[in-house]
Amino acid sequence: MIYKRFLYIFIFLLSISGKASFILLPMDETTQQNHLKAYGITFWCLDKNYKASWLLNYRGGSFLLPDAEEIRKECRIRGVSFEIISDGEELAILNEISSPSQNMESVVLEKAPKIAVYTPKGKQPWDDAVTLVLTYAEIPFTAIYDEEVLSDQLLLYDWLHLHHEDFTGQYGKFYSAYKNVPWYIEQKKDAETMATKLGYSKVSQEKGAVANKIRDFVIGGGFMFAMCSATDSFDIALAADGVDICEAMFDGDASEGNYQSKMNFSNSFAFKDFTLERRPEQYEFSDIDMTSKRRVPMDKDYFTLMEFSAKWDPIPSMLCQNHTQLVKGFMGQTTAFNASLIKSNVLVMGTCELNGEARYIHGQKGKGMFTFYGGHDPEDFQHQVGDPPTVLDLHSNSPGYRLILNNVLFPAARKKKLKT
Repeated sequence: MIYKRFLYIFIFLLSISGKASFILLPMDETTQQNHLKAYGITFWCLDKNYKASWLLNYRGGSFLLPDAEEIRKECRIRGVSFEIISDGEELAILNEISSPSQNMESVVLEKAPKIAVYTPKGKQPWDDAVTLVLTYAEIPFTAIYDEEVLSDQLLLYDWLHLHHEDFTGQYGKFYSAYKNVPWYIEQKKDAETMATKLGYSKVSQEKGAVANKIRDFVIGGGFMFAMCSATDSFDIALAADGVDICEAMFDGDASEGNYQSKMNFSNSFAFKDFTLERRPEQYEFSDIDMTSKRRVPMDKDYFTLMEFSAKWDPIPSMLCQNHTQLVKGFMGQTTAFNASLIKSNVLVMGTCELNGEARYIHGQKGKGMFTFYGGHDPEDFQHQVGDPPTVLDLHSNSPGYRLILNNVLFPAARKKKLKT
């Protein structure tokens, strides 16, 4: 009788110790059927005040969540692969990660960041890759533009995205190809109307003021992520603050004499010593961009993610989490960055080995951080005006899109000091 009682107690204790109490979202190449929506599940959990951990370099940067029926259900609805693990299995994983011999780390995710996307009203979700993937992953965001930025509404957000934008007031340098096309004429008119409404005599002045507000947002502790032409045009606008670099077809009067010598590179975030493209008919802002200098065949256009110490450098490790270190290249108005023009305090996280260009860079400014990612759409090699939108159901495991979502989730992490 006593023997039976002990047997029952032993079985009961064994069942408790083996009880499933965690959900693992594996992020390796073979197990996860929808990498992009896995980020959305993790964000959804944080938004509902569940605890979460990001297991850096463990099975492609997996996510560890508490076991709850509503989380399981949400994973099934969204088509995200998950594994139920016990307390003992969770402890074994964390012990493996904490081993000094493993380049892994467990990072606590604390709170879902409030996300803003800088985009004009009426822009479609597929007009930029970040809006597209946020919508696909079901991560909530608010679209804001110049009025909101200039009225200090950035204070409401933790994370800001800039995409195919021109902060120099030259309308994307589309003049040569599209000056007589209705959409270009309409966009130019709308921008001029907006500048006047906000109290500026020129679009370049108004866009410069927006760039300065975004600069202040980052310095104050915000996170900024930029792609395509928003990367170099933002830095150019900061360096050209107070200097007229626009020709008459853009702002009605000639540019300032010898404006190149008046650039203040101490104002820019990532780039130094760049030379502006003076010709208005040239679809380029400066020599920062590598698009016209590239001789990389499409089938060989890949870039490599740098490997960082997850325990000592968790920030770049988070930003580079992926199921592969080799990412397919893609073009944009700004495709990649001239490595010789990148400031020494900016971290290069992805490079194309064939021509030494930088594709993916990160830095700190004041209390905040920024990431610049070259190219327009990670799954559209050479995006053209009017091209159909990318269907992300066909690219749900895209390594290039994963880099975007690393940046989206990154502000949720409990911070450790960058040591690189």
